Amino acid sequence: SASGSCQVGFSASSVDFGDLVQVKKQLISVITLCKERGLLHSTKYYAFVFFNEINLFFLSFLKMTFCFHCLSKIQEDAQDLDALTLAKSYFDLKEYDRAAYFLKGCCSQKAYFLYMYSRYLSGEKKKDDETVDSLGPLEKGQVRNEALRELRVELSKKHTAGELDGFTLYLYGVVLRKLDLLKEAVDVFVEAIHAIPLHWGAWLELSNLVTNVEMLKSLSLPDCWIKDFFMAHMYTELQMIKEALQKYQNLIEAGFSKSTYIISQIAVAYHNIRDIDQALALFNELRDQDPYRIDNMDTFSNLLYVKNMKPELSYLAHNLVEIDKYRVETCCVIGNYYSLRSQHEKAALYFQRALKLNPRCLGAWTLMGHEYMEMKNTPAAIQAYRHAIEVNKRDYRAWYGLGQTYEILKMPFYCLYYYRKAHQLRPNDSRMLVALGESYEKLSQQVEAKKCYWRAYSVGDVEKMALLKLAKLHEQLNESDDAAECYMLYIKDIFSCGEQLEHAEVSTALRYLGQYYFKNRLFDEASLCAQRCCDYNDAREEGKALLRQISQVRDQAETPSADLFAPLSNNNTPVRRVSPLNLISFTP
Repeated sequence: SASGSCQVGFSASSVDFGDLVQVKKQLISVITLCKERGLLHSTKYYAFVFFNEINLFFLSFLKMTFCFHCLSKIQEDAQDLDALTLAKSYFDLKEYDRAAYFLKGCCSQKAYFLYMYSRYLSGEKKKDDETVDSLGPLEKGQVRNEALRELRVELSKKHTAGELDGFTLYLYGVVLRKLDLLKEAVDVFVEAIHAIPLHWGAWLELSNLVTNVEMLKSLSLPDCWIKDFFMAHMYTELQMIKEALQKYQNLIEAGFSKSTYIISQIAVAYHNIRDIDQALALFNELRDQDPYRIDNMDTFSNLLYVKNMKPELSYLAHNLVEIDKYRVETCCVIGNYYSLRSQHEKAALYFQRALKLNPRCLGAWTLMGHEYMEMKNTPAAIQAYRHAIEVNKRDYRAWYGLGQTYEILKMPFYCLYYYRKAHQLRPNDSRMLVALGESYEKLSQQVEAKKCYWRAYSVGDVEKMALLKLAKLHEQLNESDDAAECYMLYIKDIFSCGEQLEHAEVSTALRYLGQYYFKNRLFDEASLCAQRCCDYNDAREEGKALLRQISQVRDQAETPSADLFAPLSNNNTPVRRVSPLNLISFTP
């Protein structure tokens, strides 16, 4: 175009085609302009025009110190530049086999990387196409990239000979990871990071293979500024949220205060510790700064889902559809929207769409598992959760989901295994501890169950269920004083949280405490519990009956003897007396 000619300082009509160096210079300039503007078909055309020119002309052009992408080209790159430019144009258009064909036999490191990477992506594309054409989303794991083994053999030879640069080492690591050779992959990624410390892709691939803090500490990593970003990312992934937030705060103070990446990572960290209000505030700030952002919006939609914010989730879904409806995150947001409206079939459909776009989308696998659970399709849910774990073994939601599915199937040993895995990843999450306690209880391991319930209460019981379950377990074991104490703490906990929970069983606790105080001849407390029972439909009749009993006993009895106040016990072991419950101070 005329504007393009002005920017690079040439006019097509002023050049003699006999001056091939000048032609090549102009073509390289216009290719740069086209790439900047995303005109990939034009780039492919220009590259094809000068591919067959003699390299001798370009070598003389190299001496003119023309700067291509502001980097000086060594002679090795110059010899492969024609093939590289043509192949890169095909690569950008996802014609990977074609790109690899024209790069075969090239000598430069850049050309070799693009050659091997094209072959790898060609195999990935064929795998995805085969999956979409012939199989449902749950069978994706059965289709393999057929190019991986050949690539591994070739790259292994080059690696042994020390002929791989940082980028090709990165590709070698990806191939090893895909072949489940994880230990070798970790070593190669570390080597790639040492070769090119600022290549974030290698750091990110390595982060997916680090399973615990001990492994993280054992890695030999280069000491450069990007390591701080990696450590903050790893702390978030390993649920070390306090350390992650401190790292990100340090980076903000170091000069990255306007980084939307850091804001998004802090929001994700708050999401992981279920500080929903703080996470929502940060995501809204992020949307204000970058309204067309799609990255991390699936996590934002999870928060809106948990808070039951239908209008906001609807607006987000419509907004993302307008920006790009074929992004994975957009499909996940729409899936969450339909799930919140209890349209689980539609929700599962959109999560499947997300997986067609990216079979390694962790969130989509997990969310699809949840939808299959809602639809009572337990086998499909198990498959979805297993795929999520294949993508990332640190996904506690998938382990927890598997535990729930086997709980439905009444297989407590399997439940216990998967809940333990989830608990290892989230040691301070009360939901995991309550689930573990229920599994131990079903396996008649009451001591372990009691430990889990008490631990869940101690770390901050999110769902206010731990004390209730612990009280009922004590009640079943005829440990009346312990049961009464737990019921008393449960009532305090429910009334102090400021909102009446749907599952709250206050009437159950009051009923038990009323009987407990009556047996221990604490008639005032028993009477107060019975009166409060009358406030609940399911306990009203029992409350009235207890009040009648108390009235009869008071009418018949004179001054009670001291031995009547002793707790009922089948042995001589001293039993802890529970102090009377002051219900008035805990009125909701």
